[in-house]
Amino acid sequence: MKPWILAGALAAAGTSFGVQAQDANLARNLAATCANCHGTNGQARGDMKPLAGMPADKIVATMADFKSGAQAATIMHQIAKGYTDEQIKLVAAYFAMQPAAK
Repeated sequence: MKPWILAGALAAAGTSFGVQAQDANLARNLAATCANCHGTNGQARGDMKPLAGMPADKIVATMADFKSGAQAATIMHQIAKGYTDEQIKLVAAYFAMQPAAK
């Protein structure tokens, strides 16, 4: 194998590994953006809807409704459009794993 091909293959493998290592906290980091309204780890207080412990499929469906405009919102329709479907699934899984508020 030519040295430059080997170097390129190793660099690509290293980049892939680096991305995987960074993704370990991706769901948590994406979910942190929800804290202003929905509380830390989805533990909302007051009138805001808590996300902690909510089934992931329900969060995904709700976000899809916000994205499409099927669900009325003041700001969530804009926020939902800022996430990819994969990012929404990550956030939904993260909140589903959090203990529900008592």
